[in-house]
Parts: sequence; structure tokens; C-alpha cells
Amino acid sequence: MRIASSKDPMARSSSLNSIQVGPRSPITSRSHHIADRMENDAEEGLEMHLLGDEERRQAARGLDGFGDDLDDDSKHPMSAKDKRAMVLLCVLYLIQGVPLGLALGSVPFLLKDHLSYSQLATFALSSYPYSLKLLWSPIVDSVYFVSVGRRKSWIIPMQLTVGTLMLYISFNVQRLMDDASHYVHELTFIFTSLVFISATQDIAVDGWALTLLSQENLSYASTCQTIGLNTGYFASFTVFLAFNSVEFTERWGVPHLSLSAYLKFWGVACYLVTFWLLVFKKEDKEPANDADMSISGVYKTIWSICKLKHIQSLIIMHFFAKLGFAANDAATSLKMVEKGFKREELAVAVLIDFPFQIVGGWLAARWSRGDRPLRPWVYAFLPRLAFGLMATLIVYWFPTPPISNGFFVFLIISTVLSSFSSTVQFVGISAFHTRVSDPLIGGTYMTLLNTFTNLGGTWPKYFVLKGVDFFSVATCKVTDAGTEVLVQATECVSDYGKAMCQDINGQCITETDGYYMVSVVCMTFGVIFLFAFIIPTARKLQELPLAVWRVKLE
Repeated sequence: MRIASSKDPMARSSSLNSIQVGPRSPITSRSHHIADRMENDAEEGLEMHLLGDEERRQAARGLDGFGDDLDDDSKHPMSAKDKRAMVLLCVLYLIQGVPLGLALGSVPFLLKDHLSYSQLATFALSSYPYSLKLLWSPIVDSVYFVSVGRRKSWIIPMQLTVGTLMLYISFNVQRLMDDASHYVHELTFIFTSLVFISATQDIAVDGWALTLLSQENLSYASTCQTIGLNTGYFASFTVFLAFNSVEFTERWGVPHLSLSAYLKFWGVACYLVTFWLLVFKKEDKEPANDADMSISGVYKTIWSICKLKHIQSLIIMHFFAKLGFAANDAATSLKMVEKGFKREELAVAVLIDFPFQIVGGWLAARWSRGDRPLRPWVYAFLPRLAFGLMATLIVYWFPTPPISNGFFVFLIISTVLSSFSSTVQFVGISAFHTRVSDPLIGGTYMTLLNTFTNLGGTWPKYFVLKGVDFFSVATCKVTDAGTEVLVQATECVSDYGKAMCQDINGQCITETDGYYMVSVVCMTFGVIFLFAFIIPTARKLQELPLAVWRVKLE
């Protein structure tokens, strides 16, 4: 085993916003020249600033011509080695996306009928490791077996563990899912472990991507990540929920897919890919680079960044910014399923929404150009809060199933618009992170900022789901000799809550649904926090010169 010292190369890992992919900011072996380039760029920027309008336009035309020459030089066909590397990266990211789609997507919907919202809140803790992977990413980058390879030392054991856990769940799925209320802690532990291992593998794959692809094709690494992760996530969420539905399979005449069979397939797939990596894929040795830091050096750099006053303001903003739509993100879909919205219909809505997210990301990237990338992020707050309010009203006035085609189309339109506003915010904040991150430590800086924005969307979920049960009032109505007796009930959502009432020959009734109270609290806080803190803080952060975002490396 080897631990990288100050002379050992350490690739930086990127971060996901849940399953969304932030821009990659790779550090290559030429990173020690960046400081010189920054100084030259600053001088050129000063010279451009001193030019008149007409002179700047002429200079821009000259730069455009230079850019065309670069484009002509870059239009060489991609090498076969890079094509094989892209396929490998897509497969590795695909394997990561599968457990994420299960833990964050389909499994909560499968558990919905068996667990209360408080128990679902416990299971929601399984999503936390992906938002916290910065804490152990320096270790993954630095500790490895030289004989195996820097990245394969982590990827191989992680994939074997993912495959083993999937096979374990597949053989115990009947016991765990049928009586989920008694095994909620075991389910949470298993899926938390699954997400933790996938996050660890993601760190290693991110680092390997920087050396698998040639320098001119390095930008395709984030493309592979997007394709692989999203394909695995939607396969485990949208596609699986559809094929797991008896009504869907009977309607379209396709085989029914059980959770056990799905997990066995991917467990075996993990083993096969790992065997191929171990036997047939040789990892190239990464060149030593004096610019890289030791494990302790990375942690010291992270602490130095966190001590900057404007970074602390940005952290506070990230930590509470998503609280306004936390109830909508965490509970609305579950509530619609509780009201009678079929899982396969929800899967279709998500599937239709996916291409619109891609288009929205492209448009948002154009809007986020320039020196004010936070502008679209701020502008999208009110529409996103409005769509959250609309979703709450949809749940309140949800029609008795089966729903009409017109209402289903209305749901899809509201889902697409809400998702579009979310995508605009994600791209806008990612563009801002890219702009202010110090190029000398771009990977560490970017991952730190993305960690805080991801955590801001993750931590409220537990409290939102807990709050739904806390503010709900349920009674068990028992009729005895023509007299109605009301008995206080814990909840009337899960199988266990309904069964407790049925044991005394009663009918479980939810008198007050805590979902609406939690939604009002979240949206009220979101509006107040937007105008009182986010807007003035975002304006100040955008106006700061780039120099104040830099940290001094010892």
C-alpha cells in the first residue's frame, strides 16, 4: 500500500447534486503553470479594460479568429483509445447510478405502503453519504496499492462490495420489504452502506477519468458521468417502477420485473465488470507532480477556504436556500401516491420530464454566462416556490382515481416547469462555483462548494418527513353497539398504523394532514429568507473581485 506524499499525484473529485452533475474542474500534471497563466490573463484583462469600445470590439474579433483556428486544430477524429475509455467510464458511472436510483428513487415508493413518514425519514438518511464524500475523498485519492493501480485499488473492492450487497438484498428482499416496519433500521443501514460505497467509487472514477482520456478529450469526462449516472438512476427509478407494476406489465404484455430479480442482475453485472477490470484492464501509472498535496495538506486547504468570510456567507446561503421547497421535494410525490396516483404513472411523468431537463440545462448555461451567474439562480427562486405551492394545492384537490388524461397532462406540465426552474438554479450556482474557484486547487474548491449546496438539499428531508407525522392528527373510529368511540391513533398511513386500528375493529382516519403544515412552514421560510438574506448576499458575492476568493497555499 502507498500513501501519497507531497510529491504524489492526487486527482480531485467532482461532486453531484444528488444525481445531477456539476462541472468538472480537472487538475492535470501541468497545473504548476496555472499561476503564470492567471497573471498573464489578469494583465491582458487590464489592457482590454483600458481600450475604448471600438478597440475592444476589434480585439474581440481578433480573438474570435484565433478561436476559430483553435477549433480547426481540435477537430481531429477521436482516437480508438479514447473511445474505449469513454465506454469504460460510462459503464463505471452506470454501476454507480443503479444503487442511487434504488435508494433515492424507487425503494421509498415501494416502502410507502408499509412505513409511516417518520420511518421513511429514517430511511432517507441513506442519501447523506453522497453529499458528504468530500470528507474522505483525499484518502481515496492518496492511499492505494502500487501493484494494483491508484484508481483500481478502490474501484475493484467497491464494486465487489456493491455487487455483494445487492445479492444479499435480493435473497432477503421478501423478509425486508414485506415486514418493512420491523426492519427499517436494517434497510437504512444496508442502503446507506450501498450509497457510501458508490460515493467512494465515484471519487476513484472521477480521478481515473483525468488520466484515462487524452488531454484534448478531457472535457468528455463529464459527458460520460452524465450519461452513465443518469442512465443507471433512471433504470433503477423510472424503468424499474414501470416494469415492477403489475398493471403496467399486463397492459403492455411485458414480463413483470421483481426487485429481487433486478438486484440479482446488477449484482452479477458488478462481478463481471470487476473481473474484466482486474484481468484485462491495466491502469497507466500517473506521473509524479510536485503541485499535488498530501492528505493533511488537502484538509488544511479546505479549512483555509472555510475561514474566508464570504465563503461563510455562501455556506449559510447554501445551507438554508433549498428549505423553501424541501417539503415539495421530499414529500409531494409520496403524498400523490398515497392519494391514488399510480407508481407507473409517476414513472412516465419523470421519464417525459428528463429531456426537458437537458434542454433547460443548455438554456440555463447560456443565461449564466458573464460576470453575474447568480442572476438566473436568484430569479428562479420565486417560480420554484410558486410551483411548490401549486404542487401542494394539487395534492389537496387531488381527484379520486382513476385520473383523467387532462389532469395527467396538467401534472406533467407542472412537473416539467418545476423541474426547469430547478435546473436553472443548479446550472446557475454551478457556473458561479466554476467562476470563483481557485484554479490552483480547482478540484478541492469545487468539491467543497458543491458539497455545501448538495447538503443544503439533503439535510431537510429527514426533518420534513418527521414533521409530516408530527403535525398529523389521526383517530381510530370504533363503532360499538351503535355508539362511535374515537381512539387516538399514531398515524393512518402505514400498514402497521392501519392494522393497529383494525385489531380493535375500527376505521383509521387522518383528521389533520401534517404535510400541509410542513409545506406552509417551508415556503414561508423560503420567501422570507429569499428577500432578507439570499438576494442581498448574492448581490454582494457577485460584486467581489476574483482575487478575494483565492487562498494562500503553504
